[in-house]
Amino acid sequence: MATMLHPVESRADPLDVSRAELYRDDIWHDPFRTLRATAPVHRVEDSSYGAYWSISAYKPIIEIESLPEIFSSEAGGITIADFIESDDTVKMPMFIAMDRPKHTGQRRTVAPAFTPSEMVRMSDDIRRRTGEILDGLPWGEEFDWVDRVSIELTTQMLAILFDFPWEDRRKLTFWSDWAGDIELVKDESKRAERLGYMYECGAYFKKLWDQKVGQPPTPDLISMMIHSDAMREMDHLEFLGNLILLIVGGNDTTRNTMTGLVYALDKFPDSRAKLEADPSLIGNTVQEIIRWQTPLAHMRRTATQDAIVGGQQIRAGEKLILWYLSANRDESVFEDADTLLVDRPNARRHLAFGHGIHRCVGARLAELQIATLLEEMAKRRMRVNVMREPQRVAQCFVHGYKSLPVTLSKY
Repeated sequence: MATMLHPVESRADPLDVSRAELYRDDIWHDPFRTLRATAPVHRVEDSSYGAYWSISAYKPIIEIESLPEIFSSEAGGITIADFIESDDTVKMPMFIAMDRPKHTGQRRTVAPAFTPSEMVRMSDDIRRRTGEILDGLPWGEEFDWVDRVSIELTTQMLAILFDFPWEDRRKLTFWSDWAGDIELVKDESKRAERLGYMYECGAYFKKLWDQKVGQPPTPDLISMMIHSDAMREMDHLEFLGNLILLIVGGNDTTRNTMTGLVYALDKFPDSRAKLEADPSLIGNTVQEIIRWQTPLAHMRRTATQDAIVGGQQIRAGEKLILWYLSANRDESVFEDADTLLVDRPNARRHLAFGHGIHRCVGARLAELQIATLLEEMAKRRMRVNVMREPQRVAQCFVHGYKSLPVTLSKY
């Protein structure tokens, strides 16, 4: 049985939206709807992650993200799970969980991998690999879209970004799943098991690093780190922390949006029909599916001083959970927010990539991969039919899917 950090009674706050079953069973909509309407800045005193402020509406999230000096990413980390201090715990710094100025230098190091010119350079390869995967799928036969398409496409992309050995690329998926599961913090044995896998990840990447030291620069993330003033002197734990950030950021987010895409188009046939009739809607559909899915449900900030948000008194040291998942369903910003609308006029206003200095550095690449998938499906007139409800991830950080049984047909 898992060792709970904060035992929670059955009469726990019904508006504690950190509960894993809300996401496993896809029943998170109602509590967030209530929060946005009645308490968009809400204090939860007792949860399995301790006390926290729940920020569920669009406007206060923008406000908090715009004040990184007051609401820190570094002071408490970026997830609702607290870092547990014990003899066997190890901190792995990463730039998304840093404040300025260190955040700025490390982010600038990896940003060149995601510039518009790099997207142009990689686009032909992304299209080729996407087409090969789609052409290898069985028609009229049930298969798991998560395994055959979403995981494979994103893991291949990560392998290219890191110049990672192709035959071992599924290790990236395995490490990402263990690194991104914040529920493991509640179980001491699982925490220890995860640490072992993270060290395995670090040892593997250390070999890749050593092979590139002293070599001319190449357009992969490891080489960029080696040739960067801001990152070349990282110790092994900071190197590992940034690797985990880039692996989870590049894997879980795009992978779960690619699955949410086919699930949502099946769920909303009117939107699917519009998209099938008019492929020029693909660009907007990319933004809309990222909004609708929101593959990372939240980010955390920690107050560095007393502040007022949404009329509520926030004290220094308190943690605020920014529910991007809820903000992207905020009815005051997105009309008919629970529906996927491929022609939604303001889809690009979504907060799935965050806002401010920590906005996702790989956003362009995610958009390119999803757009390419839609374009290649349209080229083949491929319709994905969902056979049963997906198996969902049971946690409040990565908002995603373990499996989705589908068949293919032509339209």
